[in-house]
Amino acid sequence: MSSLQKPPVGTSTVKWRFPAVHPEGQKFTAIAFGITLLATIVTKVLFWPLLGVTLWVAAFFRDPVRTTPIGDDLVVSPADGLITMIERVPVPRELVGELGAEPMVRVSVFMSVFDVHINRTPIAGIVRQVVYISGKFLNADLDKASEENERQHFVVEGHDGRRIGFTQIAGLVARRIVGFVKVGDIVAVGQRVGLIRFGSRVDVFLPEGCVPQVALGQRAIAGETVLGRFGGASVTGVAQ
Repeated sequence: MSSLQKPPVGTSTVKWRFPAVHPEGQKFTAIAFGITLLATIVTKVLFWPLLGVTLWVAAFFRDPVRTTPIGDDLVVSPADGLITMIERVPVPRELVGELGAEPMVRVSVFMSVFDVHINRTPIAGIVRQVVYISGKFLNADLDKASEENERQHFVVEGHDGRRIGFTQIAGLVARRIVGFVKVGDIVAVGQRVGLIRFGSRVDVFLPEGCVPQVALGQRAIAGETVLGRFGGASVTGVAQ
């Protein structure tokens, strides 16, 4: 049975707080704010619009605290966003060596420019593979983006030997994929492993026996939403 670990604090309540800005985004926020100040010297008319841009940049790189469900049978979402595709597909050729050649169920999470862009590992274990591939910057919502766009593959092997592959895919306005881990690193489920700047997609490849626990059109939260479950039953959704 999976469970939620309670934080080691002497309270039974949780208070909302402003999310921090990830260090990767602090320099961009500072640059935007500097441009705002310089433009204000020329004309005060630009102050409020540029301040709005600065706040948006800070919000884009926000890094909220997440409470991750713990369970050997669970695969959590590595990204915030919309579940846009759930289908059985061939394994990317770069991952065949680690995941095998049999087709797997791919769950795609599309991140708009308004979503949190910090990506997290879907299971705990050891990072077995990290592969960066340069490519195009097509709309990340297109199916062919998984084969033609700039992307970065990860494979994490769990403590029980199960392996999960997932891929960061750059989008139409994304221009850099940033990774935080390397091969051999030991990661906890929900740990931050990278980010993609300004709109993109993350694909998760579920092995045989792992059933999707999300429906098309559902919103996923990185490090919190259960994306798949080993031995679970399939779910359906209703748009309303």
